[in-house]
Amino acid sequence: MSTAAAPVRTLDPHSAHQLRETAEKILAEFGTSATSPRLLERIAQAAARFDSRLLHHCRPVDTADGLFVLRGLDVDDQAVGPTPASWADAGDSGAVHDITLLLLACAMGNPLAWEGQQDGRFVHNIVPSPGHEAEQTGASSAVLLSPHTEDAFHPGRAHLLMLGCVRNHDRVATTAASVRKVQLSDKDLDLLARPVLPILPDDAYAAAQGYADQPPPAVPALFAADDGLTLRFDPAYTPVERAVAPYRAAYRRLEAELARASVAVSLAPGEILVVDNDLVVHGRVPFQARYDGTDRWLKRASVRVPGRRTRPPAEAAEHGYGQSALEARAR
Repeated sequence: MSTAAAPVRTLDPHSAHQLRETAEKILAEFGTSATSPRLLERIAQAAARFDSRLLHHCRPVDTADGLFVLRGLDVDDQAVGPTPASWADAGDSGAVHDITLLLLACAMGNPLAWEGQQDGRFVHNIVPSPGHEAEQTGASSAVLLSPHTEDAFHPGRAHLLMLGCVRNHDRVATTAASVRKVQLSDKDLDLLARPVLPILPDDAYAAAQGYADQPPPAVPALFAADDGLTLRFDPAYTPVERAVAPYRAAYRRLEAELARASVAVSLAPGEILVVDNDLVVHGRVPFQARYDGTDRWLKRASVRVPGRRTRPPAEAAEHGYGQSALEARAR
């Protein structure tokens, strides 16, 4: 894993003030960050009025790294309160940061949520939870969270993933690796571009794991988009052992190359990691959770970018294991 620094965009003081002031006004108006059509409409309207300086910071990911860290915002460690024991206990904890993420999401595209995850909220709280230490979900802590495409099982997955840091006293690193940094043979690229294996729903989607109406679709791991290679990758939920030996070997070489190209990003409070979900797989190093209100706490928002063409057209026919994506569109 590389120690190379991730690309950074730093908000100028005017843009940071504009963003914070807008989020505080909206929170005062609604009193909550819980999902509602009126709140989402108000946030989209506010984001549409952002000036060009702030919008420039929200421009598309523009390097082969496939990610950037947005700096310039602050988090008051005392005022935000203790780290919730689970997403279900979070409620409106850190609500102004929820709205801040949604404002940025609206400036980048359309915020995305899932009916079957965290009660359909458009901002998720990512915190370690007792009893989930060894899972391959954001609630884990004691194990390596394997590098993966966010919601890889679903054709309606986000184009962009935003991870906003509320608390990270232990400097726990998020890992990230771009497919544009891997080195594979033409033969491997050809094999991995074929729809050979399914990607199954992860443990955060219990209802999807029981979906049996149709067989799971086989999907390609790699796709040659107009502007370069993209990927759809989640080894923890891909039955690689079912494939023939040449494909298995190519898949493992891709896994090894992503590990070689991986960078570690230790977010500080107020920093936001923006990941291109078509280029970059992300994960997390293991850590020891204390469950004393001081553990790592991230806010996660997902974004779809209208008109983007970075995925095989055949994805449109997939059933998505019965899961419905909720997309907030500006009116």
